[in-house]
Amino acid sequence: MDAAKPKSFVSAQMVAERAGVSRSAVSRTFTDGASVSEPTRRKVLEAATALGYHVNHLARGLRERSNIVCLVVADMTTPIRARMVDILSRKLQAADKIIMVINTESQTESVAAALRQTLNYRADATVVLSGTPPASLIETCLANGQQVVLINRDDRLSGSHNLGVDNAMAGREAFFLLHRAGCKRLGLVTSTAGTASLLERERVFLEVAAKAGVEVSVIAAGPTSYASGSEAARRIFGRSRAPDGVFCVTDLLAMGFMDTARFEFDLHVPEDLCIVGFDDIEEAAWQSYRLTTFSQPLDEMADHVVALVLDPGMAGAERRIFEPVPVWRKSVRPSAG
Repeated sequence: MDAAKPKSFVSAQMVAERAGVSRSAVSRTFTDGASVSEPTRRKVLEAATALGYHVNHLARGLRERSNIVCLVVADMTTPIRARMVDILSRKLQAADKIIMVINTESQTESVAAALRQTLNYRADATVVLSGTPPASLIETCLANGQQVVLINRDDRLSGSHNLGVDNAMAGREAFFLLHRAGCKRLGLVTSTAGTASLLERERVFLEVAAKAGVEVSVIAAGPTSYASGSEAARRIFGRSRAPDGVFCVTDLLAMGFMDTARFEFDLHVPEDLCIVGFDDIEEAAWQSYRLTTFSQPLDEMADHVVALVLDPGMAGAERRIFEPVPVWRKSVRPSAG
């Protein structure tokens, strides 16, 4: 049996010939605000429907705004990153934007290659959900007329927009949550990722603890994962003075840490051990964890990104800080008074 021949694309010229109008009349019909008479518009639309014609927005983007917004994402399988992509993509699509998700690895070279791809596709804007692209490459995107929105980075690049969460507030409040619960020996579980957000939570937590005269055991057992949190628990409870209160800089680390503390070391949460996380991922509310944590205001942040994309003329270099919301559950004891 002969293979079916692939169907060729219907061109604007084919529509023009069927409608008996010029090629430019077809273009004007499908361009918002362009001048075209009603009889011509009707003939063009009828011909387009009959032929199954669709406007080639990618080709049109060679001459004008492409309407494409790229999301450059590293570690997309982590719950918080997946949720950010979900919320951002839905809100941008609701604003009639075309979403290109570029899933990168954490290595700088991979993210750099992804950003160059966005220039090849002439994207109007790129939203970087990663701490790894070098500033020089982001400046290249800006120099090529691309709008760039950075999330949770410390760069102050002229023409870019930078959104972040108040990680200092979270680090400070995490200490006081554990301190008020009567915890005397504190621990901090972080990862080897070294992103600005994680480092800031760690820095402030340690500073506040030092001012209060409280020593903190710090463990970074690997990447930001459940397995790293689990390994951190094995290392920290192998010490003679194991902590009775721990701040894990992400919920994923906290869940791995909690499970190992309970099932391998027979500790009870929060009676023997209080744990605070960060991100408020869906799993944090599960009955098996009921984790006290901090919620990133992702909907509010996504709304701001959409506003920036819809209005490229908004003020240039800008840093907007959003406040995380403490979420009290059952992994921390009530105040000791």
